[in-house]
Amino acid sequence: MLFNSYVYILAFLPISLIIYWLLVRLRYVTAAKLWLVAASFYFYGWWDVRYVPLLAASVLFNYGAGRWLASSGQAASGQAAQPDSSKRRRTSQGTRRLVLGLAIAANIALLGVFKYTDFFIENLNALLQTNWQLLGIILPIGISFYTFSQITYLVDSYKGEVRENSLLNYSLFVTFFPQLIAGPILHHREMMPQFADPANYRVNMRNMALGVTVFITGLVKKVVIADTLAPFANYGFDQATSLTLLEAWATSLSYTFQLYFDFSGYSDMAIGAALLFNIKLPFNFNSPYKSLNIQVFWRRWHMTLGRFLMNYIYIPLGGNRRGKLRTYRNLMITFLIGGFWHGAGWTFIFWGFLHGAALIVHRIWKEFNIKLPKLVSWLLTFLFVNISWVFFRATEWEDALKVLRGMVNFESIGLGTAGLKEILLLAAAFLIAVALCNTNELQERFRPNFVLAGAVAAGAVLALIQMNKITEFLYFNF
Repeated sequence: MLFNSYVYILAFLPISLIIYWLLVRLRYVTAAKLWLVAASFYFYGWWDVRYVPLLAASVLFNYGAGRWLASSGQAASGQAAQPDSSKRRRTSQGTRRLVLGLAIAANIALLGVFKYTDFFIENLNALLQTNWQLLGIILPIGISFYTFSQITYLVDSYKGEVRENSLLNYSLFVTFFPQLIAGPILHHREMMPQFADPANYRVNMRNMALGVTVFITGLVKKVVIADTLAPFANYGFDQATSLTLLEAWATSLSYTFQLYFDFSGYSDMAIGAALLFNIKLPFNFNSPYKSLNIQVFWRRWHMTLGRFLMNYIYIPLGGNRRGKLRTYRNLMITFLIGGFWHGAGWTFIFWGFLHGAALIVHRIWKEFNIKLPKLVSWLLTFLFVNISWVFFRATEWEDALKVLRGMVNFESIGLGTAGLKEILLLAAAFLIAVALCNTNELQERFRPNFVLAGAVAAGAVLALIQMNKITEFLYFNF
């Protein structure tokens, strides 16, 4: 079920909301939580009911493993006063590390089977000159996101940092439908306490108004902006055999803004829908195209993924604590993993390599303490990000090279198929992304009034009118 569909906006979300708050009003809080879990599984099963048991099994497995890791850690720490306790603790810690490793491996294996099997078969065929048949496994939607969320729970359970032990609250943390299929990537510490907080089971009209505003903002981003830019990007990458200079730049910029408005639009809709239930999801975008360097970009783009990569990959690898060369190595490994997480393809891996290399260059540059003018810094950062998105979007190497060749094709400069409409749309998208306040700032400044209500209503009407063709969100593919 898509956020940008009539069935979700006019049926599923209102029905889920009404029954939830009715149960809360009758003081059936546990029943209200169970209703949300059931609604979330129904929402997930709308796409393909065959994968509902997979999601349920993943939730139960990781909850059980997490609870064992947490309780065994408490037991080990309680043995300090017993004879031979150090040996027992070592044995216990060794067992716990083994269980943690096996549990994480099980999650990664599940993700690997569904997401990467055909990738490895295809590459083995090319390497060994074999002809093994591709399996054509369908990727369960959202598996990349709920896998990462649950790995954080396992690691923190091992560290003794999990305080909430309710299976119901854990199930809500993983399956809560606003974020289930494309994030943000949640952390148990910021979510499970909200489901346990009695204050969240009282209707908050400000949250209701803010939730509707943010949801409609995201819907407009997706339907009005991203989906309008999509045909231009699709033509340049997938259909055109060659591109003029302006066509190539229009193609790359169309995707750059399509991706931003599509995914930030999804995140806004998720945040807005969650607020209707008094649940606050973390921000995922903070005007990334305003960044003055690549490090700032990754603090602003897909912020929950950046947080996961830093806390659960980069820092465990050693972070920046063991010298410059190891720091550079850790950055590169982290972003190669980040690229591969996005998709089973060498273009994704190369995209991760480019960003890892850019962060290394940025660190080296900082050592010279040379400051560029802000406009130059912004332009270099934006151009690098725009060019790197070419590899992220291209399905084949040749598609990426076609666009890049066009971007330096000074022998053929003309507009070609890139007409005035596309230029105006790109200019509007650029101004919105770079000059206007973002949704996070909108929430901080939120003051309900008739002018804002009118703008939200107009945006809703405009988006609903344009929802005549259902389009998936781009991150459903990752």
